Amino acid sequence: MTALRSLQRMLDSIFRVPGTNIRFGWDPIIGLVPWVGDVLTAIFSCAIILQAHHMRVPRVVQLRMVMNVAIDVIVGVIPFFGDVADVFWKSNAMNFALLERHAAEAQPATTGDWLFVAGIIAAVVVIAAVPLVVLYWLVHVVAAHLLAVAR
Repeated sequence: MTALRSLQRMLDSIFRVPGTNIRFGWDPIIGLVPWVGDVLTAIFSCAIILQAHHMRVPRVVQLRMVMNVAIDVIVGVIPFFGDVADVFWKSNAMNFALLERHAAEAQPATTGDWLFVAGIIAAVVVIAAVPLVVLYWLVHVVAAHLLAVAR
């Protein structure tokens, strides 16, 4: 666990912006390399998730950890904004806290864990549905236009 704590600290909070309480690690720095940097830090982040799996942390908590990393990667690929967001979205620190909370003693997943996972799934469903709604709308508009032209 000490090695994982060091990894988490290195990725999320080893440096401090002088004169502030803002801390950041290698995650946003490595993330400056487009795509490769974000994938590389996601691979490092998987060490905490793998440890959670070995310690038999509830699966919904493991899923929440995966989603924390996924959000980090998805937001991280956006140039500049993603790198700034990496300073504040500390998926490794969140995942390490989840690991410590659920691995200390066999503890069931919390309502917050379930709500987080359900919220992310709902967001993915909505995002997936938007193109279908737009396609339906376009077909409807084009069909109406073609019917109007045909008259």
